[in-house]
Formats: sequence, structure tokens, C-alpha cells
Amino acid sequence: MNDYIAIAGGLLLLIAGGEFLIRGAATTAARLGMSPLLIGLTLIGFGTSAPELVTSIEASLLGAPGIAIGNIVGSNIANILLILAVAALIAPIAVGRQALARDAMIVLVCSVIFVIVGYAFDFGRIVGAALVSALCVYLYYAYRQETAGAAVGHTAAFEKREAHDELFDQQIDRVMEHNTAVWKPLLLALVGLGIVVLGGKILVEGAVGFARVAGVSETVIGLTIIAVGTSLPELVTSVVAALRGHSDVALGSILGSNIYNILGVGGLTALISPTVIPPEIIAFDSIVMLAVAVVLVVFAVTGYRIARTEGAVLLAGYGVYIYAIWPV
Repeated sequence: MNDYIAIAGGLLLLIAGGEFLIRGAATTAARLGMSPLLIGLTLIGFGTSAPELVTSIEASLLGAPGIAIGNIVGSNIANILLILAVAALIAPIAVGRQALARDAMIVLVCSVIFVIVGYAFDFGRIVGAALVSALCVYLYYAYRQETAGAAVGHTAAFEKREAHDELFDQQIDRVMEHNTAVWKPLLLALVGLGIVVLGGKILVEGAVGFARVAGVSETVIGLTIIAVGTSLPELVTSVVAALRGHSDVALGSILGSNIYNILGVGGLTALISPTVIPPEIIAFDSIVMLAVAVVLVVFAVTGYRIARTEGAVLLAGYGVYIYAIWPV
């Protein structure tokens, strides 16, 4: 029972702390003159991925690579097969040609890179530096695209921030209007960071304990319970966006999360605490992640929409995946 409480409590701390971190960091940056666009692409982008990031780093530091890497791969699989499926069932998702040609293909390329890394390289600091550098290049590209105007369409990184604003029914620009001393939002950010770190530690320790008691491998726990748990913010924001008729924002948010997970969460985890990718993830789950990205592109290109029937197929696929990896 203590392990269940630790997992639930850790997830709650991660989500609450992540929101404090986002608000505090974004407000501090605005007070220091950082543009709302850049804040959205960087601080909010990383902030909404804080649960995955802290959990993977904490798990790697504690010597639990199955949870660290399983969290990344499992989150990307759940983002498409579970979260996108639920959003599509609520309202069919229109897919812009630019979003498909740009962001969906970037997700596909990132998935291919992860598979190649698993088979050919150690998940060490060189790989970590390369992934983080690739994320910086992507964010620079996204910034240039956004400043170019509406003609090029919004990037997934931008819509990841938009989905967050949908949830709280506010734009970051308006949040920044209140004149408060810089130290107040900075303190909020630091408190949020502390809560996130504490939540990640409690979550990982609870997950390791649960795996031992239940006789389930840490990798399976990372791919399922931890992955879905740390993806709860994406699930909530995507559902809210879909309910408000902004399903395109839900799609962009999910694509953005998958990019951040591989390049940001994976890269920083490898940089801070080099680890190994479990053989079972290399042989099966990373291939599933790539296959799921391919299926998303195929569904998106047929009529440039993801219909409810396709959402049902994706959701059924997630059920099959869980059945395949969970020990009977």
C-alpha cells in the first residue's frame, strides 16, 4: 500500500510542482525582458515536460534504467495511442499540411534516431549532447517559423504552449501583466522545482518498490504506469483542447511532447546520468514507438484528418500493446 501511495503522491507533486515552476519561471523571464514567444517555446515547453524529465533523471541516478528509458518511450507511445486517440474520439482532428510535413515528420525522424541510438551507441554524454543540440536547433527553427507569421502555420513547440494555456484559460502574455517584484515569481519557480524533484524521487522509489512486490520488471512499470502518469498533463490539456473545438492544438501539443521527450528528456538524462537502454526496449518497444509514429503519419495523410474511427483503432492498439508487454 505504501508503494501505491508513493506513486500517487509522487505524480501529484510532479504535476503541481511543474505548474508552479512554469508560472514562476515564465513570469521571472518576462520581468527580465524575455519575449512571450521565446518563453512559450522554451520555459513552458520544458516546464510541461518536467514530470518526464525529472522522473527519468531520478530513475537513472538511482540505477533504474528500465524506468528512466521506459518513461520516455512509453510516454511517446501513450501520447499517440492513448492521448491522441481520446482527443480524436472527442472530436475529429484536422491535420494541416504544414504540420504534417514539418512536425509529424520531425517526430518520425526523432523516433528513427532513438532506434539507431539504441542499436549502435551507448546512451552516454556524447549522445546526450547531440540530442540536446538537436533540440536547440529545432527550437531555433520553431522560433524563426513563428516570427515569420501565420503563413507558415504554428509549430508543434508553439502549440504545446497553447494547449497549456487552453487548460488554464489564459495566455502567458496576460499572466505577465501584473506588476510584482522579480523575487516573488523566482521564489515560486524555485519552490516548484523543489516540489518536482521531491515528487520524482518519491515516484521512482514507489515504482521500484511496487515492481519488486508485484514481480513486474521495472521496464514494464516505466513503460506503463510511470509513462501514463507523467503524461497526465498532456492528457488533460489535449482533452480540454478537443472539448473546446481546438483539436488541432491537441495534435500539435502531442507532437511537441514527443519531440521534447526524445531530444530534451532523453538528451538531458544521458548528459546528467548516462545509463543503458534495456535490451527489451531496444528490441521491441522502441520499434513500437517508431511504428506508432508511422501509423500517425499514415492516418494524418489520408484526408488530412484523424477521424473517430482512426482514434478508436489507435486506442485499441494501445490495449494490444499493454497486453503484449504486461506479464500474465
